[in-house]
Amino acid sequence: MQFEKVSSRTTPRQTDILQVMNGKNPTWYAFIRWTMKTAYFGTHGGIGWVGRENIPAQGPILVAPVHISHLDPPAVAVGSTRRLRFMAKEELFKHPIFGRLIASLGAYPVKRGEGDTESIRRTIALLEEGEAVLIFPEGTRGDGKVIQEMSRGVAMLAKKTKAPVLPVGIVGTNRVMPVGSFKGEKFKVVIVFGKPFTYEEVATDSSEKVNRELFAKALQSRIADLCRANGMPLELQHGADAD
Repeated sequence: MQFEKVSSRTTPRQTDILQVMNGKNPTWYAFIRWTMKTAYFGTHGGIGWVGRENIPAQGPILVAPVHISHLDPPAVAVGSTRRLRFMAKEELFKHPIFGRLIASLGAYPVKRGEGDTESIRRTIALLEEGEAVLIFPEGTRGDGKVIQEMSRGVAMLAKKTKAPVLPVGIVGTNRVMPVGSFKGEKFKVVIVFGKPFTYEEVATDSSEKVNRELFAKALQSRIADLCRANGMPLELQHGADAD
C-alpha cells in the first residue's frame, strides 16, 4: 500500500495566517491602518501629519512620541510611512480579542515598573533586523500639559543599537479620547515627525550618567517643541532620570 506523501511546506493561505499571528503580514497591517484612518479618525475630526519626509525609508529607527492618549499608537501608525512594531503594556495582551489584535499588528508585551529583559532583547533584535520600533519614552500617559521625564531605557536602546531616534509630537488625541474616557470631542489629530538624531550626537560628555541626561533632555525638548509648534504647548518636567 502506498501512502500519499504529505508536504511539509505551508500553503500561501497558511503562510498568511502565520504572518498575521506573528504580526508580520503587511496586507493585514495596511487594512487595519486604513480602517483606523477612515472609519475612526475620519468620523472623529480627521487626521493629518507634518514632517513625513523625516522618516527614514529603511533601516532601524526608534520612534519616540509624546504619550497623551490611548489613541497615540494607532495615530502614529496611520501617520507613519513605515510599518511599526511597538511595545504595549503586558495587561493589554490578557484581553482575549484585543490582545490577539494588537499582537497581529506587531505589538509585543512589556512589564512596566520593572526591568523586562525579554522585551529589551526583542526590541534590540527588531532594530538589528532594520525594523521601525515605537516606544513611548515617558513610559506612561501624560496630561497633555506637561511632558514627563524620559525613561533610561530609551537612552540604553539608542546607545546600544546606534539606531536613530525619531521624536514625534502628537496634537489632539487627548481631546478625541481623553484619559479615563473613550468619549471626547471631534477634533483633527496632527502627527508631527521631527528630524531623527542619534545618541552619539548629543551624548558628548565623558560621564555616562551625564550623557544619559543630555540625551533625555534633548529628546524631551525636541518632542515638546514639535507639539508647541503645532498648537499644543507643553511644559517640561524636570528632575532626575525616570526609571
